[in-house]
Amino acid sequence: MSAATTGTRPEDVFAGGLAVITGAGGGIGEGLARHAGGLGMKVVIADVDASNADRVARSLMEEGTQAWAVPTDVRDPDQVEALAEAAFAHGPVTLLVNNAGVEQLGLLWDTPLENWRRILDINVSGVFHGIRAFVPRMIASGGAAAIWNVASVAAVKTISGQAPYIASKHAVLGMTEALKVDLERVGAPIRVSAVLPAAVRTGIFDATGMVDTGDVASAEQERETMRRLLATGLTPAEAAAETFAQAAAGAFYLLPQPETGAGIMRERGEQLIARTAPVERRTAV
Repeated sequence: MSAATTGTRPEDVFAGGLAVITGAGGGIGEGLARHAGGLGMKVVIADVDASNADRVARSLMEEGTQAWAVPTDVRDPDQVEALAEAAFAHGPVTLLVNNAGVEQLGLLWDTPLENWRRILDINVSGVFHGIRAFVPRMIASGGAAAIWNVASVAAVKTISGQAPYIASKHAVLGMTEALKVDLERVGAPIRVSAVLPAAVRTGIFDATGMVDTGDVASAEQERETMRRLLATGLTPAEAAAETFAQAAAGAFYLLPQPETGAGIMRERGEQLIARTAPVERRTAV
């Protein structure tokens, strides 16, 4: 059952707060930013693409939301530190969404070294930099807050041809689970959640990293397959609405597609209990 049916209203939980969302210049991040604004939150739009960040912030301001664009490359800890400083200048941050992420297609051994480094730097280190810059400030502010790290259903399944991405999302999920218990250990009133979307209509496969040696043809075929799959998925607005609804209800695992996500998690659990080897998957994120 969707958390949207539990009766907890997201606006009662989030209205009046300040959200910081990385990768908010498009895709899921933009959807989350727009939904946050619609709930009555102030929003800081962080994105490596300054023009897209400005576009989203201006659009939100035209709709009556207080919004600021802060160009940020999450690979750079100094830039993420500057993002935190700029955000807290507008008040305590009550929601941090570490969303920025990129894809990589191709066989693992064909993956260029620079592509491997890029995906881990953005998808994994980018989340860590966000935690390191924001958590001490959030704790010091003393109020209730929330942190969402955007992983993927890829964090609990295996998909061929996407090994660097799969590895990065498994890492994000593990980091998020560890962050939850670390914050509980120190008694901080910060609720942590992992976001595990399946197919959402974004341009992630348009700008994905690709192999340039080895089986290039199958990597390109995979990209076209994934583009077609995403075209059947949720819109970013739909994914955002479900994510906020589940978070308001207190969920740790936020599944924009509840039935799909739960089925994938159940299958993973059964595989681990049975200790069976993974099999090739051609469906995805």
